[in-house]
Amino acid sequence: MKFAIIGGTGVTDSSFFENQQSMNVDTPFGSVEVMKADRGDNEVFFLERHTKGHKLTPSQVNYKGNIYALKKLGIDFVVATTAVGGVQNCRVGDFVILDQFIDFTKNRELTYFGEKGSGVVHMDMTEPYCSTLRRALAESMERCGARYVDKGTYVCTEGPRFETPAEINMFKILGGDVVGMTNVPEVVLAREMGLHYATISLVTNYAAGISETALSHKEVLECMDEMAGALRSVLLDLIDSMKPEIICSCSNSLAELNMI
Repeated sequence: MKFAIIGGTGVTDSSFFENQQSMNVDTPFGSVEVMKADRGDNEVFFLERHTKGHKLTPSQVNYKGNIYALKKLGIDFVVATTAVGGVQNCRVGDFVILDQFIDFTKNRELTYFGEKGSGVVHMDMTEPYCSTLRRALAESMERCGARYVDKGTYVCTEGPRFETPAEINMFKILGGDVVGMTNVPEVVLAREMGLHYATISLVTNYAAGISETALSHKEVLECMDEMAGALRSVLLDLIDSMKPEIICSCSNSLAELNMI
């Protein structure tokens, strides 16, 4: 099978993968760089969302190019990783397997519709994340002894600034569990492309007004480093144990869209 992992640096340890090679995938939205490697009989592709060196703000990320590239590569399963602030129902150090999102972005291209005369389609988002992949991730978390929450609502903000305490209080009232800046439009585009896509959120800090101290990117990076080992174990277990049986509607989510 073909797996894709979307995230930043520190997600994987190269010693667990063989035959690594960098490659560029041409898309209508620009060239996308991925790293391809082998894990047993499986192919694994790594895509750094913000490009190497974390050069792009959340709003500058080439979401459309990234997801298009994974579709073009024929990826079977996509696991995205995101660093988030905890709002409720989670603790710092938890992994959260998302099941819903709330979109508070303002300046992003949210759809492929309109490209190449594809027209307008109002797509169902009752289940934004692949149920098969979410279930498999939970099983891998259990086997690896990782501390996780099996569902959660992700609130996506524009960034790059952190949120105010007043905003966090609003998100809490609306039912948000974690807050971040990158899962939208990524999850929407993956759904449009019919990809089996799921997201693991790493709770690296408490959100503003919940945290006892001012927020800093340094704090986020330090916590991500601490959680990286457990995350790698979960991803490796998933790749080694995932079965090809699919019991979900992802691949049939949008039969009308035929862009590739």
